[in-house]
Amino acid sequence: MNKFFFVLYFLFCSFLVSAQDTLPLANITIDPPKISAVPFKESDIQVDSSAVESKQFSKNFKKEYTGSDFVYEYKVPEKTFWDHFKEWLASILRNIFTFDTPQTSLSFVATLLKIIAVVVVVIVIYLIVKVLIGKEGNWIFGKNANKKIVYYTDLEKNIHLLDFKKLIEESIAKGEKRIAIRYYYLWLLKIMAQNHYIEWDIEKTNTDYLYELQRPAHREAFTYLSYLYNHIWYGEFEIDEATFQKTENRFKQSIKTFSNE
Repeated sequence: MNKFFFVLYFLFCSFLVSAQDTLPLANITIDPPKISAVPFKESDIQVDSSAVESKQFSKNFKKEYTGSDFVYEYKVPEKTFWDHFKEWLASILRNIFTFDTPQTSLSFVATLLKIIAVVVVVIVIYLIVKVLIGKEGNWIFGKNANKKIVYYTDLEKNIHLLDFKKLIEESIAKGEKRIAIRYYYLWLLKIMAQNHYIEWDIEKTNTDYLYELQRPAHREAFTYLSYLYNHIWYGEFEIDEATFQKTENRFKQSIKTFSNE
């Protein structure tokens, strides 16, 4: 019986201890720690007494920030009529040829238009030079570019039909020595062409005929006669009798040389 009361007492004490441990913490009051006051004086305030220098912007400071590095918003430029035209032409070419990308076709169109522009400029320059030189249509480096325009008569266009001996006699009788020298020159070309030294063409120059001659002696003689002819005919001044006789003898000698060989 005593053992039973002892066990019952032990269980009752254990229940009381467990109830005390589970009491709520809300009923427990904890006081905050006390902090002692810190004394503070006006002398403890630090005052910045250093001089303050004002800064000013330069007048044109905005120009320093106008480069591409300072552009943060880019606007897509509006397409012009020229841009639409190139795109239209590129689309037509894409239907004809094969391009990797549309940009490739646009690059091709841009290059093509540049080439066309250059060709147009060259043609315009040619027409301007053609008008300045004369109505014969000679290019600036053409055969007669360094000569004055000579209007040929119908007879002179075919030297093989002319009787130069008669024409020279008539010119000398009229006192037209310059024209007589011109007839000597054409007579020489006629003889050279008949004997197959050259091929006659009214548009050819002295240099053209000189390149056709094969023998050095013929080239030397023709070079000197061409110099006399150009000096007298294109010089547009009258020659004296002595100069005419000397020139006439040289032409007669060359005409005889090319006739006999």
